Amino acid sequence: MTTAEALLSGSALWNPTFQSDLFLKPKLTHSGVLSCTRRLKGLRGKRNKWEIDCRRKIYPVPPCRTRVKRLGCLSSDGLNGPLFSGESEKLNPSSADVNAKTHVSELIASEKLAAAAAKSEKALRVKADSLEDEAWELLNESIVNYCGSPVGTIAANDPTSTSILNYDQVFIRDFVPSAIAFLLKDDYDIVRNFLLNTLQLQSWEKTMDCHSPGQGLMPASFKVRTVPLDGDDSATEEVLDPDFGEAAIGRVAPVDSGLWWIILLRAYGKCSGDLSLQERVDVQTGMKMILKLCLADGFDMFPTLLVTDGSCMIDRRMGIHGHPLEIQALFHSALRCAREMLTPEDGSADLIRALNSRLLALSFHIREYYWLDMRKLNEIYRYKTEEYSFDAVNKFNIYPDQIPPWLVDWMPEKGGYLIGNLQPAHMDFRFFSLGNFWSIVSSLATSGQSHAILDLFEAKWVDLVADMPIKICYPALEDQEWRIVTGGDPKNTPWSYHNAGSWPTLLWQLTVACIKMNRPEIAEKAVKVAERRISKDRWPEYYDTKGARFIGKQSHLFQTWSIAGYLVAKLLLANPEKAKILINEEDSELVNAFSSLIPRGRKRSRKGVGVKQSYII
Repeated sequence: MTTAEALLSGSALWNPTFQSDLFLKPKLTHSGVLSCTRRLKGLRGKRNKWEIDCRRKIYPVPPCRTRVKRLGCLSSDGLNGPLFSGESEKLNPSSADVNAKTHVSELIASEKLAAAAAKSEKALRVKADSLEDEAWELLNESIVNYCGSPVGTIAANDPTSTSILNYDQVFIRDFVPSAIAFLLKDDYDIVRNFLLNTLQLQSWEKTMDCHSPGQGLMPASFKVRTVPLDGDDSATEEVLDPDFGEAAIGRVAPVDSGLWWIILLRAYGKCSGDLSLQERVDVQTGMKMILKLCLADGFDMFPTLLVTDGSCMIDRRMGIHGHPLEIQALFHSALRCAREMLTPEDGSADLIRALNSRLLALSFHIREYYWLDMRKLNEIYRYKTEEYSFDAVNKFNIYPDQIPPWLVDWMPEKGGYLIGNLQPAHMDFRFFSLGNFWSIVSSLATSGQSHAILDLFEAKWVDLVADMPIKICYPALEDQEWRIVTGGDPKNTPWSYHNAGSWPTLLWQLTVACIKMNRPEIAEKAVKVAERRISKDRWPEYYDTKGARFIGKQSHLFQTWSIAGYLVAKLLLANPEKAKILINEEDSELVNAFSSLIPRGRKRSRKGVGVKQSYII
């Protein structure tokens, strides 16, 4: 029986995504499917409309959605039918006959169940394979070329969208999962070209309202434009047009771009074996410029990086200004990566010393003050306030009444997480997925904390994964709090977009974190949840509602980092060793330093001799 005949008979596994994958294969013999295949080839992005037409031709009545048919009892000759009903009662069989028939019935039933399960498993495997093929095709279609060479992928390739905005540009943070996917497939040129071209953009003059930011700032995105040559209207040339935030919505500065660039540079070297790129003078100079910008002296007393709202993946007003966890995790990761790649020379000595000092202070600060579990929560609940002393317990003057009611019931007995933000008299108790995942990947969190984060993620699966992974944060800002914090942002309504929307791209960060902690089954489970509908839904940017049941109201379809995030997760789960290109293992030097730092942290040192810079840690 052909696949199309099996579909018509209703015996095949019914799955909308599986069905749509079959429609894309021209070898099927059913005329309705084949004709639609020809039409589909020239209509990228309108896949669902034509699939619906096909389904109407093939399925006049919706087929049964059960995976395995219910098996009735079997007679001794192997035919389906009731064993003891109607006429069979007149036979008055002996107990031996009954036992023999029952044994045969159970044996045949078990064999049929095993065959049905194997068939179902094979169908799911075919579905997964075809889903990856579709994802690779879409990812390749999103590639942007500059002067004949690939330099990145656009944010979204949605032909149905009437509002492109800047989704036709190459974003540094968005390209990272695409770059990792290409690296894992041994396609190194596009990543190398991206790193070098964005490096050239770093030195461009950047001004907004007569003000220029510090040297070293990486652009948020760039676009390849075709412009006429000066003095010759008949000839054109391609140019890269960067956006450093001066054209972005809200004019937000892309603080995370430079951090992701350093992380990707290390991943490229580890995966390709081409260390000559990171050893180039211009690359070393660009890396140092990023580090100097991040390590510059300022008014802040904390080792964490002080940023404005909207300076990372959450690029709209969401109350994350100050010291958001996501930036700190990427900052720590970038420092660790840069320390590996900086070439030893006289000019780098001071920078490396400052880098090591910051790493120590930053690691201690996050592990000690951002960590939250049931024990720590109870400790905060009993805090005394207004402590004026050098050895105060409540150093940041956190008021116990700040503990939100939802957290008291939500915090599991086993598990914990790193809070979203910490400032004087303020703790952001929301769970931010990317910050916690990357704290595991970069070893900003301890091994015990990393396992506890994954324990909490499993315990709160219904809240953080639900129908589509993964909540960008939890819970949502609602009612008056939403109006005050977001300014009534119509895009960040509760359980939408950055306000606790669900983002499939976060699958790849979760996967790296799970592989590092030797718990890949958590990521595998999340990937299977995504595979149920992400292709059928046409690879949305994000999902709305508390259970992630709706495609986001303003979500772009065929979002590149949703596609790439899924591919990276699948590739890494198939080959976990490759995750090492992104992972920073625990630093033994930092561990040794913590042992001497913790006792000192309880008292104040008044000497200050030889200390160039101090932080509250």
